[in-house]
Amino acid sequence: MPLSPCNNRGASLLEVVIAMFLTAVGIMAILSLQPSAWKTTARADYLGRASGILYKTLQDNEARIMNPCNAVALAGPTTAAVTVSNQAGTAGDATYNVATTIVQDGANTRAFVVTVTVTWPPLNSTGISESITVTRQEMCRFPVGCPDA
Repeated sequence: MPLSPCNNRGASLLEVVIAMFLTAVGIMAILSLQPSAWKTTARADYLGRASGILYKTLQDNEARIMNPCNAVALAGPTTAAVTVSNQAGTAGDATYNVATTIVQDGANTRAFVVTVTVTWPPLNSTGISESITVTRQEMCRFPVGCPDA
């Protein structure tokens, strides 16, 4: 029977140390990304909640203005503080400032521009903003037969 050349020696201590070193460097590189991932996640959470508050405020104002029975108070900007839990004084709760401005759209007495800006200081003092043009709609009159406001 011929002898076949094979290496049965296994891994040397130096190879094991090098493998452990490379594994440790890889794990440390992954762990160094963790703080920036937490920061990005928190930023996305704040932005998502602010977006929900912004669009809910726009929709509420749109629904109110579309009904000719409701009076529209031209005002700019009115500010309200909104908390995520809707309960004041909750520890760790996020508070947003919502500024709403309603102006008449030029000479048209039945069209209004609603602008909403949501900020969450001290993390973001500029916030996000959106505008919508709303017109009075006869099909939205409620209760039926009410006089124009």
